[in-house]
Amino acid sequence: MPKFIIERQVPGAGDLSAESLKAMSQKSREVLSTLGSSIQWIHSYVAGDKIYCIYLAPNEELIREHARLGGFPVNTITEIATIIDPSTAE
Repeated sequence: MPKFIIERQVPGAGDLSAESLKAMSQKSREVLSTLGSSIQWIHSYVAGDKIYCIYLAPNEELIREHARLGGFPVNTITEIATIIDPSTAE
């Protein structure tokens, strides 16, 4: 299944409380459960004024539907072509 990175502009994201992040996570999981098993949230990075989310999904449209239903911003969605890490150099 394709893997995507989603950039979400969330002013003050890096300063959000643990409770706020928990509420956002709970809302995301709630929406995911209604959309079925064809979309999966892997994890997210919270940095500065942005949240970068990694998702598995069959297409970009399903990611946009998740965002719409959850009330989450979506600034860009990019399909990940490949992943490299230090082991790639070996």
